[in-house]
Amino acid sequence: MIEEEAFSRPVKVDALPRDGLDQTIEATPAERAAIARQNGLVDVARLSATFNLQRRGREVSVKGSVHAEVTQTCVVSLEPFAVTLDEPVDVRFASPKPERPGGKREAETIVLDGADAPDPIVEGKIDLGALAAEFMALGLDPYPRKPGAEFTPPTDAARPDSPFEALAKIANKGG
Repeated sequence: MIEEEAFSRPVKVDALPRDGLDQTIEATPAERAAIARQNGLVDVARLSATFNLQRRGREVSVKGSVHAEVTQTCVVSLEPFAVTLDEPVDVRFASPKPERPGGKREAETIVLDGADAPDPIVEGKIDLGALAAEFMALGLDPYPRKPGAEFTPPTDAARPDSPFEALAKIANKGG
């Protein structure tokens, strides 16, 4: 099942002005709550983004930044703590190549020069909200550690007896 985007701000590619478009977006409280649930966060206090869209032929360049203020849970202490993210965005989008007569699409050429292939423009739109949420998620530390949190391994004295140690004791008593 495909989940509907929690934060959606679609922009029609055909409506982009020649000199580009500057767009600033911000998630509502309900959108931030949904994004927090999707990403396993305690809270998303703020999610905003500023983008510049430039159209060049069948491609659109989207550059800008995503700012988020979130609350994550420390993997060591299990305490919530605040995190600020500022993620740069530089993504290219492209319309799919037109179909040839007979229903066949022109073959795509893959170039391995280190540049990522453009993301697809879906139904003539680019969803800036989904892009902002994606870059916020990519900026999250998968193992967040609260500043100052230190892991202290358990001491050997607190280590429980192994089942094999119990078997060895029984074997030694009987022999």
